[in-house]
Amino acid sequence: MPDSRTPEDPSAQSPIAALGLDPDHYDSQRSIGYWLKQAYTSMQRSLDARMHPLELTGMQWGPLWLIAHRGVDTVAACVREAGTDAGAMTRMLDRLEAKGLVARARSTQDRRVVQLRLTPRGRQVVAQIPPILIDVLEQHLRGFSAGEAQQLRDLLQRFVCNGDADD
Repeated sequence: MPDSRTPEDPSAQSPIAALGLDPDHYDSQRSIGYWLKQAYTSMQRSLDARMHPLELTGMQWGPLWLIAHRGVDTVAACVREAGTDAGAMTRMLDRLEAKGLVARARSTQDRRVVQLRLTPRGRQVVAQIPPILIDVLEQHLRGFSAGEAQQLRDLLQRFVCNGDADD
């Protein structure tokens, strides 16, 4: 079937051209990457503020959640699932352990493996995280329709899958 789009039709443009991006006169505020970073930063600030009563930062809830709900039971698995480097995760786990939320122990089968588990206090804290996550997301989705929220999620999933396709 022939393409019925005309050059004047906005759908005939590439997504990059439609955004007004030009490598010779690059404007970061027209970039989706810029706005994704701004969205991430805004959510992190909100999470930091909302996690404060739990004595957590916006980043510290992640490893706790992975241990509690994703079956992550080693430092190496936590690093893989979180998509971070081992040094950063070790420092994060140091802080969580100092707060009495996580316990680490060397595996009896392989001394190179460090196993993770939540402490009783860690389990109590993790139980308080979902309402905070939902409230922060609700704040950021204020004014969106249900369909727009679903579309945003679907578009972001497709965006990530496209990026991962070349890996």
